[in-house]
Amino acid sequence: MAFNYPNGHSFNQKAFQKPIVSYGASQSNRGMSLEHDINEANKYYLATDQAVIHKKPTPVQIVNVSYPARAAAKITEAYFRQASTTDYNGIYRGYYIDFDAKETTHKRSFPLSNIHEHQVKHLKAIAKQKGLAFMIIRFTVLQETYVIWANLVFKYWDNRENGRKSIPYEEITKFGERVEQQFNPTTPYLQAVDKLLIQRKEEGDNLI
Repeated sequence: MAFNYPNGHSFNQKAFQKPIVSYGASQSNRGMSLEHDINEANKYYLATDQAVIHKKPTPVQIVNVSYPARAAAKITEAYFRQASTTDYNGIYRGYYIDFDAKETTHKRSFPLSNIHEHQVKHLKAIAKQKGLAFMIIRFTVLQETYVIWANLVFKYWDNRENGRKSIPYEEITKFGERVEQQFNPTTPYLQAVDKLLIQRKEEGDNLI
């Protein structure tokens, strides 16, 4: 089946296949992407009855369908559509959670250009309904991963026209919670969410 983008270009599966990177024991996890780590963590959380969190599928627009048999249909052409929300959602300890995961090679800030407007709008809607809206940000060069409430993103996003075009590293480390790597799962981000929830209660529901 042929997948195409809205501009007519064909989807190249090989372009999305990442090479296997080999590291020493102390760097064994550095070849893994943040998305991979979160997906593995979600499998662990589901298997251990801690949470039910899934990655949302990329929406596909079907263009052509053939019918090789009367009772069978075969999709012959389709397009990837831009996702309208965020990457992940689910239930954790009675909370509805919704979040996106981003990586950056920058060391001192997280560029707002890495975020799409529809993602911000969606997270604002979740936060308004008292859901847990947050982002997981990984500084790949520093090999540091943080969870931040979406409100910190809103603060800089809403002032981006007249202010900074990025969230300072110092702000992320101050208001966010670092995800400490461990054996299984390697990226236990819900531990960071727990710490942020405790802080929120102590600060009278002030998310940032």
